[in-house]
Amino acid sequence: MLLKSEKANLAQKIPFYYGWIVVTICCGIALCSRPLMSVAVLSIFMVPMTEHFGWSRGFFSAAVSLGGIAAVVISPFVGRIIDKYGARFILSVGSGIVACCAMGIPFITSPWAFYGLYVPGRAVFASPLELGTSTSVSNWFIQKRARAMSILSICQGIGLGTMPFVAYLLIITWSWQTSWLTLGLYTLAIGVVPSILFMGRRPEDVGLNVDGIKPTTINNDGSDVEENIAKQEINLTLRQALRTRSFYLLSLFAAVGFMAQAGISLHLVAHFSVRDFPVILIAFPASVFALSQVCGTIIWSNLVKRIPVRLLLGICGLLIAIASVGIIFSNKPFGGLFNSFLLGVSVGGLHYLLRLAWANYYGRIHLGSIRGITLPIQITGQAMGPLLSGFTYDVTGSYTIPFALFGIFALIGGMLVCLATPPKESS
Repeated sequence: MLLKSEKANLAQKIPFYYGWIVVTICCGIALCSRPLMSVAVLSIFMVPMTEHFGWSRGFFSAAVSLGGIAAVVISPFVGRIIDKYGARFILSVGSGIVACCAMGIPFITSPWAFYGLYVPGRAVFASPLELGTSTSVSNWFIQKRARAMSILSICQGIGLGTMPFVAYLLIITWSWQTSWLTLGLYTLAIGVVPSILFMGRRPEDVGLNVDGIKPTTINNDGSDVEENIAKQEINLTLRQALRTRSFYLLSLFAAVGFMAQAGISLHLVAHFSVRDFPVILIAFPASVFALSQVCGTIIWSNLVKRIPVRLLLGICGLLIAIASVGIIFSNKPFGGLFNSFLLGVSVGGLHYLLRLAWANYYGRIHLGSIRGITLPIQITGQAMGPLLSGFTYDVTGSYTIPFALFGIFALIGGMLVCLATPPKESS
């Protein structure tokens, strides 16, 4: 682990802005630690594990929801720790926990052992790793934040897209046990060390200016560029944020949007496994859904330069509603893959645009504490989605009702989030 003085010395000597090292570390975690406990990956294991143990899909899905509940409890504390000390400890320990939980799952013999391993891993995925990566990137950038966030979201989409397909190949080649073990070892190797060595809290801690702007950079009017940026940045405390309308509108939309994301994506492979899909293509909707988030990020990151973020979030809600209904009626591979793609593009917008909105609306200084309160609302939606899908399927033998409800909720949430205008400093 580099000492603060050593890190400051390194930051001053390297020929590029140290914030891009922070982005690289967060991208590495987005490629290994985060996708491992995602619903996209767990969906690949649903059929082989439920058949092996004789579990219901509702019981299997409840592990995601319990992990979400645990994340709700720890999120406020995690956010405050990140604001005060930075994300180095949170990200390195979190990645280690995810890897160890995954490597333990192949050896379970009871459902409670599965819960005991998956629930902590899911909690770390949903809170510490999300807060740690997104807050760290936001803390190092203002003017270049949209670009840095888009890079993080693209890497997350690549991780979510490739890992389910790799997991599926490992399952059909060897077994679901081998798949968990292999992916856990991969995460342990890549997700821990870089965070311990190089993660930094904010540029000011190592003697740098935000965005890497040199202190000698002067505007045409003779003023310092960095000083102007600092004056333009809004920084609301948690108490001030709670008094803004946008806080609640963004939180509500995050809850319903991610309810649809988790409720549909976890059951996507199971839904299409009884449709007219060739065996080799059954896992494709999950990978298409995840990889299309990369396309979504590229699309939304270009549109956000011209269109207010709240309106783009409203469009995401509309597209989620369309994709939810489309998946219900998709009986052939083309329809299933197209609607999975559309859903992924929309969810890519959720991840990217919401992270950007929170940072742009409320600033860097108290962002961890603010997101530590808002993230549990989002996680609650993610926890409810899989439960609703799983237990409804157990009762009706179909996913039509929950998928339709997700579409309705997303549409209503999308209309409301269009009213989430940027708050003022005096709020």
